[in-house]
Amino acid sequence: MSLAAGKLETQRSAHGMVTAPHALAAASGARILADGGNAIEAALAMAATLSVVYPHMMGLGGDSFWLLATPGRQPVTIDGAGRAGAGVSRELYRARRLRAVPWRGPLAANTVAGAVSAWAAAWALNREWQGRMSLARIFADAMALAEQGMPVSQSHADAADQFRDELWDVPGFTALHALAGRPPVVGETLKQPALAHTLARLGAAGLDDFYRGELARQMSAELARAGVPITAEDLAGQRAIVGSPLQVSLPMAEVYNCRPPSQGLASLMILGLFARLGVTQADSFAHVHGLVESTKLSFAVRDREVGHPPESDAHLDAYLTDDWLQRTAAGIDRHVAAEWPARAGGGDTAWFGVIDRDGRAVSAIQSLYFEFGSGVGLADSGFVWQNRGCAFHLEGSGPNVLGPGRKPFHTLNPAFARFHDGRTMVYGAMGGDGQPQTHAALFTRYAFFQQDLQDAISAPRWVLGRTWRDERTALRLESRFPDDLFTELAAAGHRLERVGPFEQAMGHAGAVVHDAAGFQGASDPRSDGAAIGCSGKKLTTDTG
Repeated sequence: MSLAAGKLETQRSAHGMVTAPHALAAASGARILADGGNAIEAALAMAATLSVVYPHMMGLGGDSFWLLATPGRQPVTIDGAGRAGAGVSRELYRARRLRAVPWRGPLAANTVAGAVSAWAAAWALNREWQGRMSLARIFADAMALAEQGMPVSQSHADAADQFRDELWDVPGFTALHALAGRPPVVGETLKQPALAHTLARLGAAGLDDFYRGELARQMSAELARAGVPITAEDLAGQRAIVGSPLQVSLPMAEVYNCRPPSQGLASLMILGLFARLGVTQADSFAHVHGLVESTKLSFAVRDREVGHPPESDAHLDAYLTDDWLQRTAAGIDRHVAAEWPARAGGGDTAWFGVIDRDGRAVSAIQSLYFEFGSGVGLADSGFVWQNRGCAFHLEGSGPNVLGPGRKPFHTLNPAFARFHDGRTMVYGAMGGDGQPQTHAALFTRYAFFQQDLQDAISAPRWVLGRTWRDERTALRLESRFPDDLFTELAAAGHRLERVGPFEQAMGHAGAVVHDAAGFQGASDPRSDGAAIGCSGKKLTTDTG
C-alpha cells in the first residue's frame, strides 16, 4: 500500500505492537504476542519469517544486531557480526591479482554468517524473560511459508532481475532464486523446501547446530564446494557478543544504540549535535540543513573510529558527552553547507521491532549487505551467504582493513529510546549510510516536533551521499518537499538531486512506541511492511 492509494495511520493497541518491512513477518510476530509470547519470541519469529519472505535482503547467511530492554534495567546489545575466516588474508586476494574484495562470488563470502548466533544469544536471554514458547512454535510460520511457498514481493523480483548478470553464474544462486530458468516475477510463488528443512532442524536441534552440529557440517561442505574460504572451524568459533550500548542524552529522552562494528555511534551523534542547534520547526530549512551538517561531522568521526581491530571502545563514549557535542555543534554553520567528503556505505537490510504487553522491547536488524549478498547459494541448506566482507580494504593500515578473524565495518544499527515522561520507543531503518539519516528524520519529527508517529515515517525524506553501490554523492530529496526548501538548500551550497516521491533509496523505516495509554506502531509506505497491534487475542493492522 502506498500513500497514493490511501493514507497510512498510526496503529494503536493495548497489549503489544510489532512492525516489520514485510506484512507476513509482522503477522508472525503479532501471532506470537497474541498467543502470550514475549518480545524476544516475537522478534525471533519475525527474523525467521523475514528470512523466507525477504531472502534478497536478509537471511540465515547474514549478520544481525539486536538491542533489548526491560523496564527499569539498562538495555543490552547483541553483536551478531561474523568474522573473516582464519584463512582470509590480503595475500589470498593478491595471489589472484585482486586489488579489492569482489562484490559477488565465493571470495566475497569471506566472513562467517553471524545472524543465527545473534538469535542464539537472544534465545539464551529469553530464559531470563521467562519465555515459554519452543523454537519450533516460534519458527512455525516461517517453515510453513518456506515449504508451501509465498508470493514474490516487488522488491525481491526487481532485485533478482536487476542483478541477474552478476548473480546468475555464482555457484548455487539459481538453485535458490530461479523459477523456470529465469528470475522470479512479482506475485509468483517461490517455494524454499531446503530452507524449511533448515529451520525445522534449528527448531528441533537448537540454534547451536548452525555452527557446531550436523547443519554446520553440511554447510561447511557446501561452502567448500563453492570455493568459499570459510571452514568448519570458522563456523565453530562464531559466537555473538552480549554487551552494553552507547547512549546519548537528549532534552526529552535517553537514546541507545550498538557499539562498533555497528555505526550506532553516528546515529547517536547526529541526534546529539542537532539537539544543540535550537531548531524549532520540522521540515524547515533549519531542520534539514541542521541534520545534514550534523551527519557530515558524525560520519567523519565514524569513518575514523569504527572498524579498527578488536580493542576497547570506551573512548567512543566521549563523543556523546554534553561537552564534546556542545563544542562541536558550535562549529556548524547554520546557513552554509560544509564540504562533503563522500564515503561508500551500502547494504540491503531489514529492521524490525516489538514491544510486548509488559513493556519489554526488542529493536533488531539483519542484512546480507548487497541484494542477495555474495550470491553464493547453499542449495542443501536453502539460503545465500552474505558479502559483508567486501567492505574490507586490502591496502593500508587504517580502519576496516582485512585480516583473519576481523569484523568488517557495519552500517547496521538498531535504536531504542527511553523518554523522560515514561514512553519507550524502538525504531530503525534499512539503507546503508542512509540508516542514521532516516533515524534522525523520524526521531526528530516525532520526539522534537511532536509529529504523529506514522506521519514522521511517511513524510518525505532525504539522504546524503551513497546508498548501496550508487556513486552519486549529492543530497537527494524526495520530490514531495516544497520547492522553497529546494531553493533554500541550493542557495546554502548543498548539491541537490530531486528524486521520486517515495524513493527506495530512502530505506524502509519502522517504529513502535509504548506509554501508559498503550502502544503505537508505524511502518514505511516505501516497503511491503505492516505495524500490527494486539488487543487481547485480537490483532489490528495497517500495511505499508
